[in-house]
Amino acid sequence: MENRSDDPFSAPDMPCVSDTCRHRPLIQPGVQVILIRMHDEQLTVGLFVTCLVDLMRPSVGFAAVKLLENAGCRVVVPAQQTCCGQPAFNSGASAEAKAVARQVIDAFRDVDYVVAPSGSCAGMIKTHYPELFADEPAQAAAVAALAAKTYELTSFLVDVLRQKPAAGTYPVAATYHDSCSGLRELGVKAQPRYLLSKLEGLSLTEIPSAETCCGFGGLFCVKYSDISAKMVDAKVDDIAASGAKLVLGGDMGCLMNIAGRLQRRGLAVEVRHVAEVLAGSADDAPAIGESDGKP
Repeated sequence: MENRSDDPFSAPDMPCVSDTCRHRPLIQPGVQVILIRMHDEQLTVGLFVTCLVDLMRPSVGFAAVKLLENAGCRVVVPAQQTCCGQPAFNSGASAEAKAVARQVIDAFRDVDYVVAPSGSCAGMIKTHYPELFADEPAQAAAVAALAAKTYELTSFLVDVLRQKPAAGTYPVAATYHDSCSGLRELGVKAQPRYLLSKLEGLSLTEIPSAETCCGFGGLFCVKYSDISAKMVDAKVDDIAASGAKLVLGGDMGCLMNIAGRLQRRGLAVEVRHVAEVLAGSADDAPAIGESDGKP
């Protein structure tokens, strides 16, 4: 049994949540952020930043904005957005989940689409908000409207905007991890691979456990850390056997978990969010869990 401190997030088998992951938040208190490129008849897309992107990896949010703007969208980032409510919902705390969900519903009421660089958060809104508010008929229309217009980032780019694969050069042997929510709730699998398919030099090798849970599961990795560690170890075994030097994925929770385990096992494999590679901004920030050399 590994030694543990009173702080569960400092345990050796926890995901990477060290200070090296934290940068300036994308959402600043009291500031309404509007990042736009002016064109006529643009779709207005509300970026649902997600908690982990905002607090741990804002570069993913900026990469998402770049991809959406380059696709011709007007992007707004409502400052009043908050957590999607998934931790509370998964814990059975429906009242608390509803409280934050109502704020999300209000924040994104007037946009054409809501896009999240996370299958987990997009899945919560699209799949579980209707379930959460099933006992409130007065909210049914607003919840249904929000759910219908909410997408995971790569799904939106491919399925709605019909974007072509990214151009450019990114020479590395990589593999891709499919997050549980994105894959099973939203059907996100082919879309990121399609967008990556024309990057010169990128060799994408599929691992046997690409569709298998990494063991993060939000609060699952805190409450059942021993089980979580065994699950991510199995994932890391496959990554190491593949010869990949880069792991890509679309959910920060999964990526932090995998990055932390790779580092603890001394494996020289980088982990990055797919949005950063597609936007050509992967070199603007260290790999997930790595230090940027700043205090």
